[in-house]
Amino acid sequence: MAGKVNPYEEMKKMVDKAGKTLCIDPGMVEVLKSPKRELTVNFPVKMDDGSVRVLTGYRVQHNEARGPFKGGIRYHPQVDIDEVRALASWMTWKTAVVDIPYGGAKGGIICNPKTMSVGEIERMTRRYASEISIIIGPTKDIPAPDVNTSGREMAWIMDTFSMHVGFACPGVITGKPKEIGGSLGRPEATSRGLVFCVREAAKKTGMNLKGATVAIQGYGNVGAFAHKLIERDFGCKVIAVSDSQGGIVSEKALRYDEVWAHKQKTGAVKNFPGTKPISNEALLELKVDILLPCALENVITKENAGKIKAKISGEGANGPTTFEADAILAKNGVLVLPDILANAGGVTVSYFEWVQNNYNFYWTEDEVNQKLDSVITKAFHEVWDMHEKHKCNMRDAAYLVAVKRVADATRTRGFYP
Repeated sequence: MAGKVNPYEEMKKMVDKAGKTLCIDPGMVEVLKSPKRELTVNFPVKMDDGSVRVLTGYRVQHNEARGPFKGGIRYHPQVDIDEVRALASWMTWKTAVVDIPYGGAKGGIICNPKTMSVGEIERMTRRYASEISIIIGPTKDIPAPDVNTSGREMAWIMDTFSMHVGFACPGVITGKPKEIGGSLGRPEATSRGLVFCVREAAKKTGMNLKGATVAIQGYGNVGAFAHKLIERDFGCKVIAVSDSQGGIVSEKALRYDEVWAHKQKTGAVKNFPGTKPISNEALLELKVDILLPCALENVITKENAGKIKAKISGEGANGPTTFEADAILAKNGVLVLPDILANAGGVTVSYFEWVQNNYNFYWTEDEVNQKLDSVITKAFHEVWDMHEKHKCNMRDAAYLVAVKRVADATRTRGFYP
């Protein structure tokens, strides 16, 4: 692949495009593209061997026109400021597409947690939480899990923030364990929202999901749960899955329970009995009905977009398809369900968790799932209607919905002073 694609520049292209279609003033478009606040922190962490490492972390707050900032925290060696800017911006558009009262934010630490002990990760997490505590809070900015973080890290952040303010403050973070205020249904929420979108897209295109073939790139939380749900609830036939160590493909259906048990035992999906190995790149190009890219950004580019054979691509990952690739997929008749719609289930149930924390009143898992279905289905049809109105692809339509909502809110609030 040629030079690395800058995800922040990709995001700005989409906002520019939406702004022109909506005839938004160029000055307003610049406001919508620009993060409001960026915090870079360099902090020491004591390692298990007694040495000290200085790590760098970020928290970018993009836009709060429609409500408090909201967005995950990721731990990864390739975290950089432009990636975090892009992710914060996507959160603004994602929350606007599903019409929940948040703005976008994102955080990250440059590290490789796979080489760190639990104690080192905890000390790093707590120090990072302390460093960003000056700009987060239950009415200001509510972080959540992302790549290589989970309920465990969220519990440490909630506890650290609570120690700073002197009382238990569950509403400062979402994606927490249920023992300390986490919402039922949150672990599967991103995947559930994704399969709801696939369900609605299948209705629109006349695809019979029972027996439809599926390939899933990325077998972390989102990809694995998507496998479980799309197999169990709709009878789809998952024939290929992959993770960071490679993938597997089979003519027969890969059963979720068996593949997940194998990954839990061995740490990877590779070498699953009765399958052939396949690379992450080749998996994307399989002839399947449904492709679910659930790994990292920029995996579908202008170099490989013409080789994608799926009828529907549901983006479980953030930014898996570049701006140029989008046009190629549209031309070839691939229906792309864009990330800011397709993976918005996670932030939607995070919103439900925050509401429950604020009221100190909690819902059943069925109530959470029903509310999620209602929000995602409504958002899908609003985006579909925009797609038909403007004769554009679904990503352009999603940005039209989102950018209009944020621009309207910004215009209504006005500029201070």
